[in-house]
Amino acid sequence: MMTYSYISHLSCSVCDLTFDDHEINQLCSCGAPLLVNYDLAKMKETTNKSDIGNRQPTLWRYHELLPIRNEENIVSLGEGMTPLIQTNKIGEDMSLNRLYIKDEGIIPTGTFKARGAAVGMSKAKELGIKQMAMPTNGNAGSAWSAYATRANIKQTVVMPNDSPEITKKECQLFNADVHIVDGLINDAGKIVKDHINDTGKYDVSTLKEPYRIEGKKTMGLEIAEQLDWTMPDVILYPTGGGVGLIGIYKALKELKEIGWVTGKLPRLVAVQSTNCAPIVKAWENGDTHSTIWKNSETIAFGINVPKALGDFLVLEAIEKTNGCAIAISDEDLLEEQQKVAAEEGLFICPEGAAVFSAARQLKQQQWIHADDVVICLNTGAGIKYPNTFDVDLPILNKNDRL
Repeated sequence: MMTYSYISHLSCSVCDLTFDDHEINQLCSCGAPLLVNYDLAKMKETTNKSDIGNRQPTLWRYHELLPIRNEENIVSLGEGMTPLIQTNKIGEDMSLNRLYIKDEGIIPTGTFKARGAAVGMSKAKELGIKQMAMPTNGNAGSAWSAYATRANIKQTVVMPNDSPEITKKECQLFNADVHIVDGLINDAGKIVKDHINDTGKYDVSTLKEPYRIEGKKTMGLEIAEQLDWTMPDVILYPTGGGVGLIGIYKALKELKEIGWVTGKLPRLVAVQSTNCAPIVKAWENGDTHSTIWKNSETIAFGINVPKALGDFLVLEAIEKTNGCAIAISDEDLLEEQQKVAAEEGLFICPEGAAVFSAARQLKQQQWIHADDVVICLNTGAGIKYPNTFDVDLPILNKNDRL
């Protein structure tokens, strides 16, 4: 009988403690996030990468490397296998011959957050969880609310008042219990923490449950498969909480261990805003943890995270891959967003635009080279940010001629 998942246990990302994935777990007793471990040696003996291509084009094609033990517990909206597209015109403009976009804008709910929600919600269903709560800048809340509805799990969401209006409305439409706070994501997080202490609900805040990473890591698995199981040279990622970057790093290490990929690990780049760059500051200072960024504000709302719980994991991924961290101004990312739209026909989100701007700047600095295989992660659809820029068009009278 085929093994659906090779999950073996959970382990602390800092200390030596291990945990049973059959039980409900949050953070380690030391306060650090938990990571999912798999029996990779056994998987290597029984699974061939050639089997993957014959499966359905969703992230569940990698089920052996995902934490759901029973297929019946999967909660899905068809997420995954987003396109990897070569951007020739923008690449030529940057003097990059092999520049690609991994476009998460076409995934359910319009952002990569659906990956973490699908896997996290499926494991919550498997564990028998009935109620959960989370703070969100917007897109994670809408994704988790959608999948909670799908799973018949009650979801409570606390969002900053400045969150995009469309995500507030999505959460309401998905029947979540929505609350707005006059503050930032960290303020929402404190309210959620107090609410969970009062009610005992399952905490699905970033990295406070172990399974969101596993959904996000499928971006790395897909990139490897889409490049015919070879490693790119550089992957750039917009970094707020950093779960996606942590997950991609984890995925590529797992693929190396089972021998499915060739080449060395790509250099990972954490892209932040000049108005909220705690990871960049820590990286430049050689620190292993970041400090809270005061008065943060950026149009790229998804990366407006003053202090990430998993900052040390992001910094480790950058260091271990000889990567870097870079901050982009709102002015530069808005200019890049318009260039990508005009040249490639891709309406990317502000966070994705920051990534393209980072690629441009790193090429100018010769940190990225002309023939490098460079992957830019666009983490959401630009249409979810209707207030990013204004369009001023002339209005014709009904009898006018062009």
